[in-house]
Amino acid sequence: MEKARKQEIIAQFAQSKNDTGSAQVQIALLTERINELTEHLKVNKKDNHSRRGLLKLVGKRKGFLSYLEKKDIDAYRELKKQLNIR
Repeated sequence: MEKARKQEIIAQFAQSKNDTGSAQVQIALLTERINELTEHLKVNKKDNHSRRGLLKLVGKRKGFLSYLEKKDIDAYRELKKQLNIR
């Protein structure tokens, strides 16, 4: 992921000016990386090392999503809608 794209995502989902570690920002960054790896795996079907990394990222994002769901259900629903996560 390019540095400029990462800064855009952080700016879009940040809760305050210097927020880089909130659950919403981390979920958005993980979603971007998951989308990139998904596109990579469509071209490189036999790249099992990247596939394992993708599954780890999906699991990490799921953990953040469940945390956010318990903490703030409205923010959880809004974030899922913005990122098109099922």
